[in-house]
Amino acid sequence: MKAITYREFGPAADVLEVTDMPVPSPGPGEVLVRVKASGINPSDVKLRGGARPGAAMQYPVVIPHSDGAGVIEAVGAGVDAARIGERVWIWNAHWQRAFGTGAEYVALPSEQAVFLPDTTSFAEGACFGIPAMTAWYALYCDGSIADKTVLVTGGAGSVGRYACQMATLGGARVITTVSSEEKAAHSGAAEWINYRTQDVTEAVFDLTGGEGVDRIIEVDFAANQEASLSLIRPGGTIASYASASRMRPELDFYGFMFKNIRLHMLIVYQLDASARRRGEGQLGQWLEQRALGHAVVSGGHLTDAAKAHVQVETGEKLGTVVLEV
Repeated sequence: MKAITYREFGPAADVLEVTDMPVPSPGPGEVLVRVKASGINPSDVKLRGGARPGAAMQYPVVIPHSDGAGVIEAVGAGVDAARIGERVWIWNAHWQRAFGTGAEYVALPSEQAVFLPDTTSFAEGACFGIPAMTAWYALYCDGSIADKTVLVTGGAGSVGRYACQMATLGGARVITTVSSEEKAAHSGAAEWINYRTQDVTEAVFDLTGGEGVDRIIEVDFAANQEASLSLIRPGGTIASYASASRMRPELDFYGFMFKNIRLHMLIVYQLDASARRRGEGQLGQWLEQRALGHAVVSGGHLTDAAKAHVQVETGEKLGTVVLEV
């Protein structure tokens, strides 16, 4: 099979190459998926670039990318043969494993290949593992958000855009922050604030009559901590999935404590099985109903992987960069 591989960390153009690799065989409890689309996330390009603290190559050869979609072609022992031919979307393919979805085939545990309805293309399914599930978990990890007011920072991002949609579907009022009118339109949120030209705290208080918000879906905890503390209502939740501006921010502990705030630092790779099944079920319903819009950016084919990685690194496109396989 053809596969994107790298054997050392470095710039995409220097280390990524398309090579011939053996087609894997599904082991006990596994399925073999013929990959149709491979999603590229920021975590994929950071890992390839060696940007993670203390990063070291764990395997002699790596096939990148955690997200993807395709069709099950074979199953291992203990897996129902009826799954053969099933359309699926894939999660955590490259999490603590050498071989991800950047290849014509991937073998992985059966539960990591989730039914993909015909209402959704393979390219759209390749956006689900990290962005969509992160958005769902940040919003619904501790229950219903009906009639709540939710602030989504960075609503034009891959996670933020899904969060705006999913919060609306859950009956919440959604306010988002963006940096331009173009990104506001991309987010799909009816209420938005341009954080480059407006004071976010003042603008949110104006929109909410001074009451603030019940939940914040946070793209940069350190950068927005002061504003978040001002805006979150007592007893509210801040669910943050990144803090890129400062990876070890100083925490205003008593500020949050005296408002009885729940801080939830989350990473989608570590979801417990129960939460993941709930999320998969809800996402599946929305897909069947065609309730979600997907922002797919074409990255080309496997041979275009280096260029596609650069697209993700520079953030030049709005959406998830997806390779057709």
